[in-house]
Amino acid sequence: MELGKQIKKYRTEANLSQEGLADKIFVSRQTISNWENDKNYPDIKSLVLMSEVFQVSLDHLIKGDLEKMKKEIDSQEYAKFQKDSAVFTVLFIALLIVPVPLVMLWKWVGMALYLCLFGIGMYFAVRIERYKKKYDIQTYKEIVAFANGKSLDEIEKAREEGKRPYQKAFLAVGSAVLVVVIALVLVAVMKLFS
Repeated sequence: MELGKQIKKYRTEANLSQEGLADKIFVSRQTISNWENDKNYPDIKSLVLMSEVFQVSLDHLIKGDLEKMKKEIDSQEYAKFQKDSAVFTVLFIALLIVPVPLVMLWKWVGMALYLCLFGIGMYFAVRIERYKKKYDIQTYKEIVAFANGKSLDEIEKAREEGKRPYQKAFLAVGSAVLVVVIALVLVAVMKLFS
């Protein structure tokens, strides 16, 4: 956290000693020292008093903390998104490959296992959709930028938003074709083994 550095910076800019600042905001010198060394944090009342003494907004006083916390949260979100995407990709590939072997080997038990795998895949698909909705990412370019921890500029964002209807239509048609192909392959395989 950067709050201790912010307090020290503003205190030195105001030509105040720790004791001088402590007198102005009604705390001990040791308390100021603890804040500056990040041993503990000031309460809201003390933050408001310091912002008045330093003649800066409360936002500017704690801005370093907010920016760092935002970056930390964003990096955690990116990591979760990448992990969920990797798991979903593996599950999706498995869902395409394993239905025939599972059913051929274990009949109804294989079908039950496949349905469990399908349920887990849908769980991760829903999680990914929540990320996409939360960060307003829909197109391939937006998703790749998000996964890399970047964001598109305004012009690129506007272009991608214009592509969304076409990409949704392409996705729907592509999904339908994929389902038909998988169904035909399954029927062909079933005929071979029957």
